[in-house]
Amino acid sequence: MKTDTLSHKVVFITGGSSGIGKAIGDYLNQHNFKVYGTSRNSAGKSSNFNLIDLDVTNEDSIFNAVKLVLEKEGRIDILINNAGVGITGPLEETPTPEIRKAFETNFYGPINVCKAVLPVMRKQNEGLIINVTSIAGYMGLPYRGIYSASKAALEIATEAFRMEVKGFNIKMTCVAPGDFATNIASGRYHAPVLDDSPYKQSYGDSLKLMNEHVDAGQDPDMMAKAVLKIIEEKEPKGHYKVGELLQKASIVLKKILPDRAYEKMLMNHYKL
Repeated sequence: MKTDTLSHKVVFITGGSSGIGKAIGDYLNQHNFKVYGTSRNSAGKSSNFNLIDLDVTNEDSIFNAVKLVLEKEGRIDILINNAGVGITGPLEETPTPEIRKAFETNFYGPINVCKAVLPVMRKQNEGLIINVTSIAGYMGLPYRGIYSASKAALEIATEAFRMEVKGFNIKMTCVAPGDFATNIASGRYHAPVLDDSPYKQSYGDSLKLMNEHVDAGQDPDMMAKAVLKIIEEKEPKGHYKVGELLQKASIVLKKILPDRAYEKMLMNHYKL
């Protein structure tokens, strides 16, 4: 489907004030979509598109944001679940409350936004939902295990959701980015590197490496262009991956390599 036939479609993007979400919002706005991005606190934040308050960990906040868009536009054609948080640390030393917070944002949040928007799309007899996951969700990465698990959970839930809503002419898919140059590293929870921790050396070294990967990541505009291509597809696939060739290849390698060989490859990569 050509972009000009999609002009003025209403797009709802969670986590739209910075990083990948902002890049997607700007790009779709340039292509004449009616874009509503969200932020936990939109006051004072500049944007080329509409920016409203939404905390994905609060169901009342989700309901109010969706209600506001409907009052203004009367419909929501495309939902992009982009809001997410990073979390790093040895699994043994990551506080349970922080684990719960990560899942509240990365898994329960997107599910609850879907729940709020699906009745609208069902009434319209059409809609598209794009859940932004991560290439990290395809593998258990050392010291990023909780992040990997939360994104993997959203990938699998989307597979089920996709089949459940197909009969209502609602399409759903995942797009998994690799490392992109965003502010996610500064905003994520880092379990502290403890002086008396048995993981002090390996976790400290891995943390530096992770931050370097983000700093050297791809331009978020690559994700924005990929999202537009998905929107233009008549029948989107269930999964998309966007990032460097090596990152996408790591998913293929996991399927074909023996477990021990793949584990050794990851450990070598993270210098463990």
